[in-house]
Amino acid sequence: MNESDALSVEVSAFQSAGTLRGFVVSGRWPETTVEWTTFLTLAVRVASMPGLLPTTTVFRVREELPDDPTPGTIGLVMSEGTVFGENALRPGSFAEHQPPGLLVLHPPSETRPSLPECEGVASGCVLLPGLPHLGMDHRAAWVEAHHRGTVTSLISRAGIDPQDDPDTAVLAMLLAA
Repeated sequence: MNESDALSVEVSAFQSAGTLRGFVVSGRWPETTVEWTTFLTLAVRVASMPGLLPTTTVFRVREELPDDPTPGTIGLVMSEGTVFGENALRPGSFAEHQPPGLLVLHPPSETRPSLPECEGVASGCVLLPGLPHLGMDHRAAWVEAHHRGTVTSLISRAGIDPQDDPDTAVLAMLLAA
């Protein structure tokens, strides 16, 4: 048994002034596309809570520890800014120190449900950038879910072209120099 088999990925959401600000990750980081998809599913369920995420927001995987971390804390997934508006991130925002992953979360007010009977769902995407010229593919996952737990859509893929999807295109643009 290797070390990652013994440790689980633990996630705690945190907010400030009633707005989702990020997630504390404990135990270990997700290692596979499947584990990142599970993380994204939890994040989308949190984002679907009424009023918690006012607009489409980009979150960055940060491997540094928060101030005064609890034992087992290994890093954060932090809100970095919005896609549009006053706090919009600029192309290349993460080019200097490329994170191991970026997420975009869309609140229910900005999500068009894949099924008409699924009002109140939020959606999101995680992009795990690779190095295609070295044979390491870009990976991504997309989730649509309700805060009550219903997952209405879930897709994960390896070997993606970020330009083929609006969410991955925006996240790739933020990573590009």
